[in-house]
Amino acid sequence: MAEVALIVGAGPRLGAETARLATAQGMAVAVATRGAPKWDVSVIGARAYACDATKRDDVERLFESVSRDLGAPDLVLFNPAGRVVGAIESIDPKDAARPLAILNGAFLVAQAAARAMVARGSGTILFTGSSASVSAPSQQGPVAMYKFGIRGLAQALARELHPKNIHVGHVYPVNSIAELGPPAPGDANARAEEIAKAFLFLHRQHRSVWAWELGVAPWSSGIL
Repeated sequence: MAEVALIVGAGPRLGAETARLATAQGMAVAVATRGAPKWDVSVIGARAYACDATKRDDVERLFESVSRDLGAPDLVLFNPAGRVVGAIESIDPKDAARPLAILNGAFLVAQAAARAMVARGSGTILFTGSSASVSAPSQQGPVAMYKFGIRGLAQALARELHPKNIHVGHVYPVNSIAELGPPAPGDANARAEEIAKAFLFLHRQHRSVWAWELGVAPWSSGIL
């Protein structure tokens, strides 16, 4: 049977490119978004599911549905994002709570994935990070809180789950992700399709050399 990939937070750039690449590699692909996907999922033969990853019941239903329709996921990518920018004295606490809800969603998705994968004895759980995962930017305290939190979750899970044959990885692009289409002259932003290759690279790694974290940046950025 084909491997099953579940992408939670499948936007039209990184999520979509990862879904396309996984499909091209022969995987059955499920994409989960809060609302309707912003791209035509049917073009690549993927299946779309509605899920608010910050809600436990939604996440449980998602994994039950995907397992019923396609099989238990071999690869789960947690890819939602949230951005709140502003001086600490002016940020509305309600706005700051949104990124923290995404962090809770990362836990819920990882827990559901781990339960299924530990029972089977194999699988890969990946998280999308950013430069804010390792270096907190000014006026982005809420973003840094949830990105640092997701990185910490990934590290803890790697220590816990690698010995159980579950590969856990955290991929953080340093630059912004380029818009869709051919790159404009001088555009040094990261390409979504290339980051997708990094996800699948981690999934395909031999377990004797598993990496738990991969930082990626364009050539023009120098070192990470």
